[in-house]
Amino acid sequence: MSNAAHDALIHLMIVAASSDSAMTEQELLRIQALIGRLPVFEGFNKARLPQVANACADKLNGPGGLDQLLDDAIAALPRKLQDTAYAVAVEIASVDLHLEQEELRFLELLRDKLDLDRLTTAAIETAARARHRRMPA
Repeated sequence: MSNAAHDALIHLMIVAASSDSAMTEQELLRIQALIGRLPVFEGFNKARLPQVANACADKLNGPGGLDQLLDDAIAALPRKLQDTAYAVAVEIASVDLHLEQEELRFLELLRDKLDLDRLTTAAIETAARARHRRMPA
């Protein structure tokens, strides 16, 4: 896979993590863990992560902001990775099992821009909640 596609997935994870105005240590660790273990990131040079994160911030602060970042990210991804893109964003947003309004809004925006049906996105969201659940006290 190209650097552009890897970068696009990472940008979506970073935006998901920071959409509530603060990226937690837990979210950062999850991003690093996903990059380290998901097959879609095979071949990604982990030393590039700070560079990719800075490029994400530059795009967010540049002309077009979030909408442009999303359009660029989706354009860089092969069509068959659109569900993967949504899945990694949901995975990061649901780390703490509590989604703030900003996180929900970002996921809604991403959902609208991706070519995914509602059943697919609902399945991805349900699976993420199930993976992040803790034992009841």
